[in-house]
Amino acid sequence: MSEPLLHTPLFSLHEERGARMVPFAGYAMPLHYADGIMTEHQHTRTSAGLFDVSHMGQVALRPIDGDMARVALALERIVPVDVLGLKAGRQRYGFLTNDAGGILDDLMIVNMGQWFLVVINAACKAQDIARMQAELSGDCTVEPLEDRALLALQGPAAETALGRLMPDVATMKFMDARSGTLEGADAIVTRSGYTGEDGFEISVPVADAEHVARALLDQPEVKPIGLGARDSLRLEAGLCLYGSDLDETTSPVEGALEWAIQKVRRNGGARAGGFPGSDLILTQLDKGASRRRVGLLAEGRAPVRHGAELFATNEGGSPIGVVTSGAFGPTLQSPVAMGYVETAYVPVGTKVFAELRGRRIPVTVASMPFVPAGFKR
Repeated sequence: MSEPLLHTPLFSLHEERGARMVPFAGYAMPLHYADGIMTEHQHTRTSAGLFDVSHMGQVALRPIDGDMARVALALERIVPVDVLGLKAGRQRYGFLTNDAGGILDDLMIVNMGQWFLVVINAACKAQDIARMQAELSGDCTVEPLEDRALLALQGPAAETALGRLMPDVATMKFMDARSGTLEGADAIVTRSGYTGEDGFEISVPVADAEHVARALLDQPEVKPIGLGARDSLRLEAGLCLYGSDLDETTSPVEGALEWAIQKVRRNGGARAGGFPGSDLILTQLDKGASRRRVGLLAEGRAPVRHGAELFATNEGGSPIGVVTSGAFGPTLQSPVAMGYVETAYVPVGTKVFAELRGRRIPVTVASMPFVPAGFKR
């Protein structure tokens, strides 16, 4: 018997709004609302969309002795990024790695000044928290924030909409973080986005989640958006979905994520290595990997989906890669995909062939993002 699906604090609001609910990472989540995925996608690109991401995990790392540097260095034992150099009021993308150099999860690390907030993927919550407790408990407390919900307000009008309720967000830049009061709630707000658009992530107590969400939805620019548009938006932005584009067998270099490993953690840096899988990852940083994640544009209108094999020729031969994410891109009005190919096929403009319903169609390696980012730098 499968476990019953968990509900986020906004479950009743989703039902009230007529959402089509589907299972996702053990939760009942909205796939789309009455307007449908295409309309929700375009609304986020042109105005502002509100996403329920309360299924994701939020973890507080608090220093035992007040020493934030000690916590940062402890966290650097399990992530290959520069945590010590992360300033208060800023956040940084990172990932947990295993001894083989694979990615156990990707995450966001936020320096809240007196403590770190770590935001992790829903499907990986239990293992991530267990790992942090096992590895870090001697240097800090590891506290799952189960009493907090998480919303994401995304789109070019996000600042306008949120600014009516919390005016000082207008001074925030991309990857900034701050705490404040939103509709009476104790809020933590970060400015980034999984859609490629400008936007904010808003952490509030579970008890305040619904009335904060309703206040945001009362803004004329804002509509609720489901998982369907979230997926097509992040794909157009060239952003990874853990479990599809990244997993325990994929290294950060193979995943084209070496930009997230700062020089100080690389060979020759002051704090090089010291994280799980560092031997392989540092070698790949210097010498490259045998495969790499690339963008792919298919001819025609039919999307090339996850799992489709890639070939160098239109018939015969062994696969040279695989598609990991694929969908129709509403902004581009054409199919977009990401996948892994052998390094000989990585250059932009290379033509390969994807197997689609028993036949091979041409696809071209393309630069990402497919849609220019709208972040406020």
